[in-house]
Amino acid sequence: MGEGMSTARTEASAFALLRDAAGTPAEMAAKARRLAEALAAYVDARKLDGRLERLRDLGYVDTPPTRLQLIVGSVDMLRFWIVPAAEDYYASKGIDFTFHQILRFLDEPASLVDPTGFLSTVDNVVGHLMQVVHANPAYDLQLLEEHEGGLEELERQLEAMLAGTHPRARSIGAIVEEPDYHARLLAYVRAYRGSRETAPPLRDNVTSERFAPIERTFGTLPAAMRYFGRLPSSPLGAIRHLRRVKAFPMHLAEPA
Repeated sequence: MGEGMSTARTEASAFALLRDAAGTPAEMAAKARRLAEALAAYVDARKLDGRLERLRDLGYVDTPPTRLQLIVGSVDMLRFWIVPAAEDYYASKGIDFTFHQILRFLDEPASLVDPTGFLSTVDNVVGHLMQVVHANPAYDLQLLEEHEGGLEELERQLEAMLAGTHPRARSIGAIVEEPDYHARLLAYVRAYRGSRETAPPLRDNVTSERFAPIERTFGTLPAAMRYFGRLPSSPLGAIRHLRRVKAFPMHLAEPA
C-alpha cells in the first residue's frame, strides 16, 4: 500500500461501513438468494462428486478425499489457517476482527458458508476473492478453473472494480483495506492465465515462521487436497482427531 493511501474501510465511520456493506434492499434480496443457493448445495451429493471429478481432470487431485475427510479438513482449514492468519493480519492493521466479519457477511453472506469453496458458484468465489485481501489467492484461482469461464469472469469483474463500474463497488470498498489489492490481484490473474506456475502474491504475515508451513499446506488446492487425504477416514478417527488435535499437525504439513 502506497504512503498516504487509504480506503473507505480504514477511513469511514462504522455506520457508513455497515450501510455500504449491506447495500440497497434489492441488493440484500439478491444476497439472500445466493446464500440460500449456497446452503442448498450442501445436500447435493452429485454436485460435489462432479466438482471433485472436474478437479481431478484438471490435475489438481489424484485421489479425492472422502466426504468425512473433506468435513474434517474444512474444520482444520478454518481453525488452523483461515481464522488465525486473518486475526493476525487484521490485528497488524488495527482492524477489529469481529466487526470485519460482520461487514463481510453483510457484503456477501454466501461467501462465508463454504470454507473449501467446493460447492461455491463462480460469483461466490469471485466475490470472496474481491472482498478479502487473500493470504494466497492461488487456491481460489484453481477453484475457478473448474468452472468454464471462471477466470475470465474474475478478470472482468476486477477490471470493472478498478474502473469504478462494478455494481458492488461500494460494498466491496467498505471491506477491502488495501487500496492496491485489486490491481495486484488483476495482475496475478492475467499472469496465471498464461502460466499456472506464476508465483502468487502472498500476504506479508503468512511468510512468517509461524504461518509458512500452514500456508504451504492450505494455500493451494492440490496441497490442501493432499492434506485432506491424510486425515482419518473413519468416524471414530475423525472424532478423535477433532477432539485431540488442538494445533496444526506439523507431521501432516506439505513438505517444503
